[in-house]
Amino acid sequence: MDTSKLLRRAAGMVPATARSDAGFGAADVLDCLRDDDWEFALGILEDLDGFGWQTVEYWGLLEEAARHMYLERRAAWCQWRGWETRHGIIRAELRLIAPEAGGRRLPVPGDGLLRPMWAIGRSTADLHIAKVWVESAPELEPGGRGSVRLAPLTPPSWRHLTPGDSITMHERRPVAGTATITEVWHPAPGVAGGLRGPRK
Repeated sequence: MDTSKLLRRAAGMVPATARSDAGFGAADVLDCLRDDDWEFALGILEDLDGFGWQTVEYWGLLEEAARHMYLERRAAWCQWRGWETRHGIIRAELRLIAPEAGGRRLPVPGDGLLRPMWAIGRSTADLHIAKVWVESAPELEPGGRGSVRLAPLTPPSWRHLTPGDSITMHERRPVAGTATITEVWHPAPGVAGGLRGPRK
């Protein structure tokens, strides 16, 4: 399937009321496609408010379209969102330990390549792996602070977390960073690809 058809098919899944942060909707996507402005059309589709109607298939179409345009980071983002649609969303504010205090000396790559361990319970011995996506930046500098999304390898083990909870990131001794949970969404039971509201 060519790029235009992929984007048109995704646009066909968008409810009439769905809008991006800039106020664009499905009709604007179709206007872009008539002008062969595929990248802008993709941007609208990525930015649409969509909990409840976005599906794994929707994000798969966007991922494939991004790869056709050689937009590898955006393709990775669409793949990440497809994973979140199936398994849920965990967002957090991560503060890395400074290198002089024993923290990592290299930046955290922004596109989900790093898979550190996290202490998510009462004991630091209870460690679980989750990939890290840095929001609004290509990477997080050593000792830095920023918003991240986490993709656990075992999502059910993380279901107890709620906004305000603190977890710690571990790569070796000592602790590599501390994260405060800011938002949690879980898949709606019995609804393939659907999400229910946030835990507060």
